[in-house]
Amino acid sequence: MALQNLDVRGIRFNVRQQGTGSPVLLVHGFPLDLTMWNAQIEALSQRYHVIAPDLRGFGASESMSSDVYSMEQFADDLADLLDTLEVTEQVTFCGLSMGGYIAWQFWRKHRARLKKLILCDTRAAANTPQGAETRRKMANHVLRSGTGEIAALMLPNLLADSTRKKNQGIVEKLTTVIRNTDPRAIAAAQHGMAQRDDFSDELADIDIQTLLLVGEQDTLTTSGEMQGIANCMPRAHMVTLPNAGHMSPMENPQVANQAILDFLK
Repeated sequence: MALQNLDVRGIRFNVRQQGTGSPVLLVHGFPLDLTMWNAQIEALSQRYHVIAPDLRGFGASESMSSDVYSMEQFADDLADLLDTLEVTEQVTFCGLSMGGYIAWQFWRKHRARLKKLILCDTRAAANTPQGAETRRKMANHVLRSGTGEIAALMLPNLLADSTRKKNQGIVEKLTTVIRNTDPRAIAAAQHGMAQRDDFSDELADIDIQTLLLVGEQDTLTTSGEMQGIANCMPRAHMVTLPNAGHMSPMENPQVANQAILDFLK
């Protein structure tokens, strides 16, 4: 199946569907789009029904006039999208970074729709006051100056040093995606992440099977922090991906895909 442009409660969403079987929902990170999952879509769609949307305002999905895109709003959008696609079977929700923040809200609000969780390079804790202020400053900056500088500022934190030195294709792809992202969506999502809820005290209540993936060289959400999340969740285990940073499914797709396929079985 190819890309689709769907009306979901009055908003146009760009969605890629591929394969048949149990549904797997892939939710991209910030400030990216569904193409970050290309390697996963190809591998997983051999056995599963893969659904990969662009979140509101990102990629080719419609931007809405709003100062804040909350993680709760994103989660509700995804539930509405599943309704539009007439997906009634429980899904495996796979989210990276901001996609993980959305996953917590999806569990809280739409847990009856969840079969399993895959959390990639993310965290359960809320922003510190300093972290929230940094997000708000970036939001204001991108609205004033555009996206030209954002990619250069973000890439050292998104990718392992080895990836940036040896895989120029990923560097160029992420740079292009970030520069092409609507500044209003970047700002609105930053405000949403700045005020996101803290799920640290709820981890023990998330009793569905969960896989955590983390890049060995991730400096934003370290393996130690993600192991702490796994330790608090009753049915979770973690896989560390070598030669990868924060964008671990892109940087080491072979190991990521095998870990996901093993988990889905």
